[in-house]
Amino acid sequence: MNKTICVYSSSSCAIDPAYFEIARKLGKEIADRQDTLLFGGGMVGLMGAVAESVHEAQGKIIGVIPKALNLQGIVYEYCDELIVTEGLRERKAVMDARSDAFISLPGGYGTLEETLEIITLKQLKYHNKPIVILNANHFYDDLLAQFTTIIARNFAKPESERLYFITDSVTNALKYIDAYTPYPFDDKWFTYVEST
Repeated sequence: MNKTICVYSSSSCAIDPAYFEIARKLGKEIADRQDTLLFGGGMVGLMGAVAESVHEAQGKIIGVIPKALNLQGIVYEYCDELIVTEGLRERKAVMDARSDAFISLPGGYGTLEETLEIITLKQLKYHNKPIVILNANHFYDDLLAQFTTIIARNFAKPESERLYFITDSVTNALKYIDAYTPYPFDDKWFTYVEST
């Protein structure tokens, strides 16, 4: 069954070309699978690279962009569907609702915020969709170390690691989404952490 895959990623162009390579690979594989890319609607940075790669492989693209950024030179103009929202909060709500899965490429503050929010929403059982952190070139190593600290110091239970999947491989990311089975978290697993 074809899926709509939300990709969070950087809008910066001043980054290592290796990140653009993995973004383009992800876009091509999404298109080759006849899945749909849903993304933040921008034409620059990794966002633009993913979208262009999907487009070149004749895949389908849904862009979601706040009206303040719906400007020539910023918005990716070749989306099959472009949704313009009032602001960033509405944008994220649309992205959450329309997506079957989420992949986080490397990115800045916005990408990090989107990633942590979609993990938190899953933790609180607002959704039970697959989430992948694509740790290209060890970009997320420090964040993942902080996740380990959170668990080690009892700010979260060990089961929280099942909220997301970590890989440096585009192929493995998409295989995980295909094979995803929701983990049966206990109703109170996220609200009470036993002291050791």
